[in-house]
Amino acid sequence: MSFFLALDAGGTKTDYVLADETRELARVRTGTIKRMRTDAETATKNLDSALRQLTTLGGVSMHSITRTCVGTAGENVPLVADWLRGAITSRVSGELLLLGDVEIALDAAFPGEAGVIVLAGTGSNVAGRWSKGALITAGGWGPALADQGSGHKIGLEGLRSAFLAKDEGRFTRLLKDVMDFWRLSTLDLLVEHANSIPPPDYSELTEVVLRAAELGDEVAAEVLHKEGKELAHLVQLVMRRLHSMAGNHEWVPPIAFAGSIMEKVSPVRETVIAAVQREFRHVRTLAGVVDPIAGAVWRVRNQ
Repeated sequence: MSFFLALDAGGTKTDYVLADETRELARVRTGTIKRMRTDAETATKNLDSALRQLTTLGGVSMHSITRTCVGTAGENVPLVADWLRGAITSRVSGELLLLGDVEIALDAAFPGEAGVIVLAGTGSNVAGRWSKGALITAGGWGPALADQGSGHKIGLEGLRSAFLAKDEGRFTRLLKDVMDFWRLSTLDLLVEHANSIPPPDYSELTEVVLRAAELGDEVAAEVLHKEGKELAHLVQLVMRRLHSMAGNHEWVPPIAFAGSIMEKVSPVRETVIAAVQREFRHVRTLAGVVDPIAGAVWRVRNQ
């Protein structure tokens, strides 16, 4: 019997599944092991904790693993890829597949088939694949360069828009709400904290922006709409390229969603769908969100 290990290494958490050819034997979650998001000591502790738990729950030694698949953003960034390869191959036997998070999410939604995945959590990325397997991507260049529609961008742009609204004399509850969330007593302390090096985790402000928008705050609502439009632009870029590659004017790839923003921040998701449907009227969108680690499990079993 063969045993497989699958990991979905996100910016704030990592999911792990231990499986055989037909069954899931154990599943655990730890903090992130992505080196762009945490230090080596913390990543190592998180990984070791997960492997111990999987061994206990599944009754399978990590030295009995046939193949491991890791899906993560930044899989081509040396800091991320080199650490993962070294840490995992020194602890787990067998072949290692290191893939992008969008690749495993695509396999979760459309196993080995054509489609588009819109992934937005702490970061964001869009990828599409057509029947011959060519992978087309847009975005995914990290928080300083891209991450449209992500938790990071929603939090950061929410705070930027709140300060701009202050300069413009527009009302917004965002400044007070962020101060309360970060437990800061004055605006000067907020400015200091927001500009600190290393910077704070802006993605945790997503819930603040969403709550303000739900309470009728126009500035917060504008931020969610803007981020949805920017993410939709990436989706449209991928859709156009796939449509052109297929050479079939009637074929439109279906769209699936993954990540906490696509699951919980409906204004962003709804803006993406509406924008794409204006260009691709008959596009089919899958309900809910896919579980990317299911794609990593499919890949280790079928590679």
